[in-house]
Formats: sequence, structure tokens, C-alpha cells
Amino acid sequence: MKQFEKLTFESVTVRAVAIPMRRPIVAKVGTYPEWPFILIDVKTKEGIIGRSYLEPYLKNAIRYIGPVIEDMATAFKGRTLAPLDMYRDVISSMHLLGRQGVSVIAAAGLDMAIWDALAKAAGLPLAAMLGGSVGPIRSYNTNGLWLIPTEKLAEEAKGLVAEGNFKAIKIRLGRPTLAEDLKANDVVRSAVGHDIELMCDFNQGQTMQEALLRMHALDDQGLYWFEEPVVFDNYAQTAQLARELQTPVSIGENIYGSRSFFDAVQAQAADVYMPDLMRIGGVTGWMRAAAIAGAAGLPLSSHLYPEVSAHLLRASESADWLEYRDWGNPIMAEPFQLADGHVTVPDRPGNGIDWDEAAVARYAY
Repeated sequence: MKQFEKLTFESVTVRAVAIPMRRPIVAKVGTYPEWPFILIDVKTKEGIIGRSYLEPYLKNAIRYIGPVIEDMATAFKGRTLAPLDMYRDVISSMHLLGRQGVSVIAAAGLDMAIWDALAKAAGLPLAAMLGGSVGPIRSYNTNGLWLIPTEKLAEEAKGLVAEGNFKAIKIRLGRPTLAEDLKANDVVRSAVGHDIELMCDFNQGQTMQEALLRMHALDDQGLYWFEEPVVFDNYAQTAQLARELQTPVSIGENIYGSRSFFDAVQAQAADVYMPDLMRIGGVTGWMRAAAIAGAAGLPLSSHLYPEVSAHLLRASESADWLEYRDWGNPIMAEPFQLADGHVTVPDRPGNGIDWDEAAVARYAY
């Protein structure tokens, strides 16, 4: 067995790329013809590099997230890599700025890269480093079915299923009228059949009054979950919907940190949860949230970040679905394998992320 190598934090490199979307995002939260990534490389004195990325939605976010990451990294120089200690120190230092927003996002990016470096030093895949194992994780395809014209939905739905023999795909709802939502759902269901699970996402676009009317009307449509029907952090409202509806209610991608995650679980705010690595606090924040979900018996899915999320779901007690998107594949030296609706966590050290530097240069801004 390889001897564990002690690592010393040396420096961090932060870069930004924007990748054109095959199917532009058209949602309540905005329209995105390209998708920005912040690439993070943590360099150690011993030569091992830990890699991660953030998906900040906005291209200009590099202007304020990048400097925060670099500032945090200055406090780590010369320290032995210990993600739990470093995460504690970063979050503690941010008490006066708050435990949400950019401070948690920057800490999450560093945390993921540090865990990658440690797993590489141990010669273990991240999943194994966390006590799990490599292998497949069931996945749903989230690469399309945005708020596009209804006549385009059938062909796109069939394409999403065919991309990896998926058994589940996601549609976005919250069109101007309930009738349009019902039609969109019917078009997609007719196109893919009843053997395909169909998740739906409202992107927080409904008022409570709208949600009550619309969710009850959609409650018999066989949807796997209603995702973020109203503003996510109004836990009283999402809890009411979860109590009243047969269809499970899902939230989680906008929850910052495990403490807020615990607050949501205590409030019975949803039936299923899907943390986002950028907001939950990287690997450290995820594993703490996963322990809460597991203890509460709540299914845990993921939001974006399929490479790292796949490792973490393999190490999470109540793992449900991986949200699969291929938007970052163009800059990956070796994208994860996809087959029969499952993403396979590779048996190689670290989180499996390595850059295609030629592609990074091409998409850099």
C-alpha cells in the first residue's frame, strides 16, 4: 500500500473559462448561451496539484470570487493540508461577513481542491478516501428541456434519453399558464413513455398562491419531484407544500452550509434534498449535510458538479440521484464515463478532474 504523503500548501491558481452551451439555458433565473467556470489549482510544496472548479452563473463573478480565493489561500501557505481545519478556520474568519454568499463559495472551491490533492497523495479515488467505493451512480439528464417552445420539447426529450440511455430526465416548468405546463409535461411524457422518470424544476418562479394552484393541478402527473416551486428559503411555505402534495418537494441547491441545511431539515422544508457543492461548502460541507440527511432518512441528490458529486454520493448514506450535465466536458482531459443512465466514478486517485489545457486556453476570458 502506498504510504500517505504529507502535503504542504504552496499556492493557488485561479482561472476563468466560458463554454458555449449546446442547448442554451432558458429558465426563470435567466438565459445563458454560455456557461462560466472558475478553475482552481491548489499547488503543494510536494508537487501534487489539487483541482476543482466553481460554476458561478455569471461571467463577471471571477472579478470578486477570484480575489477572495486568493486572499484565503495566503493564510494557508506553508500549512499542512487538512481540509477540516482549513474549512473551520476560513468559516470562522468570516463570522462578521456572514456564512453565506461569496465567503462560502470561495471556501468551497478551495476545499474541493484540497480534498483532491489529499486523495491523490493517498493514491485513492476521493470516494474511497471518504470511506466509500468507486462504481456507478444512477443519474438523470439535465442537459435540456428548458422553457423553450413546446413544439421542440418532444425531439429534445428523446435526445436527452438517448445521450446515455437515461432512465430519468428533467423538465423545467413554470410557463405563463398552468395549461402550458400541463401541455409541456404531456408532450414530453408522450415522447419518452412512462418508463422514464421525469423530474421538474420551477426555479423558485412561483408565488405561494400560484404554487398552491399549480402544484395541486400537477400532482397527478407522475412527476418524480417538484423542485424549488417557491423561493427556497421560505421553509414554512415549502414545508406546507411538502405536507399537502403527493409529489415530493425538492430543495437544496441554494442552501449555504450544513447549519442552514440542518435548519431546513428541522423545518421539514422538503421531502428530498439536492445540495450544490459551491454553496453547501465543498466536500467538507457536503459530507456534513449528507450525515444530517442520512440520519433523517431523507433522499440526497446532487446539483451540478457531476464529477465531485458522483464521488460524494458513493459515500453518502441516503444517495438518490446524480444530476448529470456535460457542460464542463469540453475542458476535461478525461470526462467521466456514462452508460445505461449511470455515471461511473473512475478508479483513479483524486476526484478525477484534470484539465485539457488546450481547451482551457481556447475558452479562457
